[in-house]
Amino acid sequence: MNTLDTLFNPKAVAVIGASSKPLSIGNRVIKNLIDFGYRGKIYPINPKTDEIHGLKAYRSILEVPTGVDVVHMVIPARFVPDAVDDCGKKGVRHIIINSGGFAEVGPAGQAIENDFLARAAKYGIRILGPNCQGIINTDPDVRVYCNFTYTRPETGHISLVALSGGVAEVIHQGFVTLGVGTRIYASNGNACDIGIPELIRYLGQDEKTRVIVTYVEGLREPAEFMAACKEVATCKPVLAMKAGRTAQGAQAAASHTGGLAREDLATDLIFKKTGVLGFNDVGELVQAAAAFATQPVPHGNRLGIITNTGGPAVIATDILAEAGMELPPLSDTAKAFLKERLFPEASIHNPVDVLATGKAEHYRAALDAMMNDDNFDAVLVHFVTPFFVDCNAVASEIVAVSQQGRKPLICNFMTDRKQWSDTAQILETGGVVCFDLPDQAARAMAALVRYQSLQQRKVGHVQSFGPATRHSAASILEAVHQEGRSLLSAAEAYAVLDAYGIPTPTWRVVNCIEDAIQAAETIGYPVVIKADAPDIVHKSDLGAVALDLTDATAVRIAIEQMVARLNVGDVRYLVQKYVPGGLEVIMGAKAEPGLGHAILFGMGGVYVEVLKDVVFNLAPVTDVEAREMVAGLKLSPLLQGVRGQKGVARDKLADMIQRLSQLVCELPTIKELDLNPILAFENDIRVADVRIII
Repeated sequence: MNTLDTLFNPKAVAVIGASSKPLSIGNRVIKNLIDFGYRGKIYPINPKTDEIHGLKAYRSILEVPTGVDVVHMVIPARFVPDAVDDCGKKGVRHIIINSGGFAEVGPAGQAIENDFLARAAKYGIRILGPNCQGIINTDPDVRVYCNFTYTRPETGHISLVALSGGVAEVIHQGFVTLGVGTRIYASNGNACDIGIPELIRYLGQDEKTRVIVTYVEGLREPAEFMAACKEVATCKPVLAMKAGRTAQGAQAAASHTGGLAREDLATDLIFKKTGVLGFNDVGELVQAAAAFATQPVPHGNRLGIITNTGGPAVIATDILAEAGMELPPLSDTAKAFLKERLFPEASIHNPVDVLATGKAEHYRAALDAMMNDDNFDAVLVHFVTPFFVDCNAVASEIVAVSQQGRKPLICNFMTDRKQWSDTAQILETGGVVCFDLPDQAARAMAALVRYQSLQQRKVGHVQSFGPATRHSAASILEAVHQEGRSLLSAAEAYAVLDAYGIPTPTWRVVNCIEDAIQAAETIGYPVVIKADAPDIVHKSDLGAVALDLTDATAVRIAIEQMVARLNVGDVRYLVQKYVPGGLEVIMGAKAEPGLGHAILFGMGGVYVEVLKDVVFNLAPVTDVEAREMVAGLKLSPLLQGVRGQKGVARDKLADMIQRLSQLVCELPTIKELDLNPILAFENDIRVADVRIII
């Protein structure tokens, strides 16, 4: 049995801090349990009153006559540790702490939290909270409402978990407004013990939960959250909404990669890596969850549309096409079937327009045709309620086909629900998810297809490019650390790249002009000279780079001018083979706390500065993911070749992404890394500049 089973299926609940005052949490929890029809026993704990809401009140949890599975604590923080001790002696399995005043208020509160956690561990008690709402389970055999909120859900198949009770309640109410039931609700506040990853895993194993919804403000356990989502999203959809998209915390980053990384990047990359469907809008999240709760996942992206009015179908078609869905034609068999059954004026195409005068039998014919037609994976129905049609009969046919469960069916139900309340009730009772607007219905359908696409997507394999001389690269980083530096010199950075087989133009690092000339002659002209010193950060901006030097005189003059211009000590010079031409691209890596590194790929030069045409993924990056990154840029046609220009070696770019991924996985002390620019040619790529910060 899962350790959380008792929390969500308690046979007895006690409320320590129960109150007879109507406007108090200790009163509301008792009332919610009673009003929701909780099947177990309820024990108010209050030494100053005899009864609350008609229930006998007890002075202490120790006086309760039966066992207790779940205890609510609605008492000041300072009393919680002793109350946990009493619960331990009573054999309580779970405690929901609604009170605040713990780690969130500072050291004193943290000390109290540490105290009650230690006592709970002694007795094997699990804690939800503190500073939380609690849980709800709508199972008819349980009906537990260990929560102080107001939403009264019907029984359904959506489960919702979130730290933020306020947002969770807004989402929960959205389901009720839409007429869709929920299964389990858990808002765990400070999450000092039971965290979101554990709750997601529990719901992943719950047979009655068809879709999991979560709200993410910040990830306390990012690696654990990622592991849980990756495990669960393979068997049922996980939908998530994140906050903080507009934060500008990355503006002061020390590299291009860091500067391009958004504050919420890690959350997006977790969703991408694990198959979680991310949303930025509460309405879209609620609508998508309703679709998943009531409809099967489609087998593909081919959609059939049925309507009795043209405009809404056009609106939906635009949205669906933007989402990558296809609207194939009807098969010849389906056309012949409908030609015999629809009005002669009806449009027998896709969308199928049964006309405003279309009756129940016409809708049924169109539905049967599309359900039987292998050209379609899902069906979207637009239904306006004309006064001259038996709309209840139409609704009944939509319900009958939907309940077959053959393909997902979503309805855009456009009406005055007060006048057509009976029609709306038929659809809702029949489990047809209905949306007022065509764009809502289209986006909900697109979410179903997006999940199907993620499920079918090939993950690929993580390549190992041996024998990468990890030891030599790690030794370089350790030496830099021991010297108290964070920025690698040019020689150190290029040596790290060499260790992992990341191609660069031939290079040498020298101390003086004469050595630079000798190195240039060994490498072969033309060459590039770059001044390298701890105080020189942005070389191009400071005039510390000279390109296309064709002889010894040019090398000498370039270095003499740098010395005069820079006026810094301890300067060395990178002499590098000059590689003219090529398309500039950029790669990079940025450490994400608790997750490893985010890998960047994008267009270089003006494109990265102005257009910021980049994509990210979390390391380790597989071969499939690397190819997707190369193809994922808005300007990816430039890599393929346009207007007579030759494309670049995209396979080698994908190879370099994977080598970079292996490098940062094996050298985790790297904080930020830039390969910029990388010069890409038809058959070759070379890193022209590198910057590594540990």
